[in-house]
This record gives sequence, C-alpha cells and structure tokens, in this order.
Amino acid sequence: METFDDWDPLRHPGHYFSRIARGLTRIGDVRLRHLGFATAQLPVLTALKDGAALSQKELAKRAKVEQPTMAQMLSRMERDGLVHRVPDPEDKRSSLISLTDAALEKLPAGRAILRQGNSEMTKGLTEDEIETLVSLLRRVLENVDSMEP
Repeated sequence: METFDDWDPLRHPGHYFSRIARGLTRIGDVRLRHLGFATAQLPVLTALKDGAALSQKELAKRAKVEQPTMAQMLSRMERDGLVHRVPDPEDKRSSLISLTDAALEKLPAGRAILRQGNSEMTKGLTEDEIETLVSLLRRVLENVDSMEP
C-alpha cells in the first residue's frame, strides 16, 4: 500500500490528464485568439455550430459549468460579436442564444486549428494506438462523470 510519503504523482494518470488539459488550453487559446475564440468557449461553439439556439441553462449544463460562469462567458461572446440572444417564445424570462454569422464563418478555421493540434499531440502514434487511446479516455471520462454528485 502506498503512503503519502512515497506517493509519486508521476505514476498516476490524473497528473498527466491535468498537465495535458492545462497545456492544450494554453496552446489552444494562443492559436484560436486571432479568430476571436477561446478554448473555454468550445462547448458553446460546438453546441451551436449548426445554427441551433439554446438557453443559457442548457449551454451551462452541456459545458458542465455553473450558470453564472456561463452568463459571464456569453456576455463576453456577445460583446465580441460571436453570439446573439433572442427572446425564448416558450419562456419570456429567458432568451435563446445562437452564433452570429461572423462566428459561423470562422468555425471552419477554428476546426482546422483544433485538428492540427490533435495531429501534433498524437505525433508518433499509429492510427490503432490513437483509436485505443480514445477508447480508453472515453471509459475514464465515463468513470469521472459517474463520480460527480
């Protein structure tokens, strides 16, 4: 049994997941900046990519963030001309958020940047290894999701 004194984070996947996530966020932010996008916005951009209009509550749920966090992000995205709001016909207290034409036009370039990053981060891995890695990561993500209250 491992004690705290001999605990080595380099022997555990959580250490690598954390470092990889932080590194990809930094790199993604730099690479996406010229388009006016940020990696934190990816769940919103993905959810609305096909012209969908969703509520702030639904976007927060999909992004797994609290509503105030989503409200701040959407305010910045609206200020930057990436999203617009229209009244929700089902709920007059709410609005539906969708991407602006300008944001939709930039999405293909954003996807190309993300594809390039994925290619670079898996450099040296075979297609089979990438497939195995993605399969394992999906299972780990399912486990993490099941740990949440």
